[in-house]
Amino acid sequence: MINSISKTSRFNGADYKHDRDSERLTNQYIDIFNLMADGEFRSLSKIAALTGHHEASISAQLRHMRKPRFGSHTVNKKHKGNGLFEYQLIVNTKAAA
Repeated sequence: MINSISKTSRFNGADYKHDRDSERLTNQYIDIFNLMADGEFRSLSKIAALTGHHEASISAQLRHMRKPRFGSHTVNKKHKGNGLFEYQLIVNTKAAA
């Protein structure tokens, strides 16, 4: 679905180093976005199994997707019990166009 993210989609944080982290984080974002763009609910462990990325990274990328600079997409969260949640991405088609 997407092969890159906007130049306005900047990662940041206290430990973020552009030269070290930008390509890795961009690739994670693209992998997770492309998987989740089908609108299916999935747990972090299921997303990890399908993408090869760590659950903590997946959780962070799902949070990024909600931010205006990453498209203001909707990420729904559904409690499955025993502390397990599933996530669903609803693509903001105006931002993704």
